[in-house]
Amino acid sequence: MSKRSKNQLSLQVLKKFRVIYGSVRQQFRDVEKTCGITGSQLWILQEVAKTPDIGVSKLAERLSIHQSTCSQLVEKLVSRNLIVKERSKEDQRRVGLCLSEAAKKILKNAPGPAEGILPEALQALSESALLSLDESLLDVIGKLRGMDDKLADKPLADM
Repeated sequence: MSKRSKNQLSLQVLKKFRVIYGSVRQQFRDVEKTCGITGSQLWILQEVAKTPDIGVSKLAERLSIHQSTCSQLVEKLVSRNLIVKERSKEDQRRVGLCLSEAAKKILKNAPGPAEGILPEALQALSESALLSLDESLLDVIGKLRGMDDKLADKPLADM
């Protein structure tokens, strides 16, 4: 492949990243405008709705974010009276999360998908396509200057 062709191809790929990034940002803006909360907060509400009494550690695992990041997001939702923390009757050390009535209303009116359009799109890919994309993105990440691994555990909506 000529240098010119490779340059054109890399610019085509860059445009595709822009489409993905811009589409994701637009969906997060729509969520904030409609719901008054961030996309990551909406995803948390959805996960708590699916599994009442879920703990923060399990919630962080479901969102694929760091536990401390999840705790901070949950605390913001608690302070806004959207999530209620309840101690387990069986084990007083365990705290479960439940939705308030206000949170249930937000979820009812929220634009979907709550987890975001990128996770939804990735889930729709075949296993072979996901494996190929994973390998290719690993190559791209390996060539980045100033790459920060810590960003992998931060929600896209909060970047």
